[in-house]
Amino acid sequence: MILTVTLNPSVDYVVRVDKLNEGGLNRTNDTAFFAGGKGINVSQVLKELGIHSTATGFTGGFSGHFIEQSLDDKEITADFIHVEEPSRINIKLKTEQETEINAAGPAISETDVEALFELIGRYGEGDILVLAGSIPESVPKKLYGLLAKKAHDLGMKIVIDAEKSLLEPALTTPLHFIKPNHKELSGYVGEKINTIEEAVKHGRQFYNHHDIEYLMISMAEKGAILIHRDEVYVAEPPAGNLVNSVGAGDSSVAGFLAGLERDLTINDALALSMACGASTAFSEGLATINDIQHYQPLVNIRRSEK
Repeated sequence: MILTVTLNPSVDYVVRVDKLNEGGLNRTNDTAFFAGGKGINVSQVLKELGIHSTATGFTGGFSGHFIEQSLDDKEITADFIHVEEPSRINIKLKTEQETEINAAGPAISETDVEALFELIGRYGEGDILVLAGSIPESVPKKLYGLLAKKAHDLGMKIVIDAEKSLLEPALTTPLHFIKPNHKELSGYVGEKINTIEEAVKHGRQFYNHHDIEYLMISMAEKGAILIHRDEVYVAEPPAGNLVNSVGAGDSSVAGFLAGLERDLTINDALALSMACGASTAFSEGLATINDIQHYQPLVNIRRSEK
């Protein structure tokens, strides 16, 4: 079982305006509401790939109800901790440029956090815990580290896709899969990383100093590298026009996890990961199975010197 955790989920309110008139009246061309959050995105793409997961985290109020109903409509199991304040609403303003206004999120009490630990305690050996995205300001910065240790003690495999300050407290725990980007990896190793060769060199250095089974380093349009034991894989993504950067990384995480769940080879799991990321990046929404199947044969995977 895969359990995805989104500690600060949102309702993403997408507003399209031809030309923004700052300080004046604007009328929208189109609006839409979506359940947002990195863990939720992972669950949605896993569902598209035929892999079951349960989505959890904190939700509250009318916006929290919308998030859970959106997942239920897609037949994704939702098992959230309910909090007093409403879940956040983020505004995605699409004009000549894309502008995002992200809310802070609800206050989370110690009782709420304890309830999340109790929920995770229902899982065990062989289950996968996915920790993804930001955390509410009211919870400890080391929460990912505490959740990772709890999951490891239960025999779970831990996946983390989060910024350095959230991932770092968890690095003392054995991790199944993490996906920093090249800029985040630079922060760990103290060196600029601009090329695939630099990512391989410094990624190997980072990998050798931590207990990680799979380390994927995303390189934006250049693709990604994957380090697993003694092997290094370089993935070149398919070509396309960037339409939507939101959720592309989450889609890649889902694709790689789905590949592992299906017992695919590392090459095929990485190709699936890249295809899922491309499917989201080159479209208005999250990856769809038809687009994934279109892009997967266009991904080039090669081994790199260690």
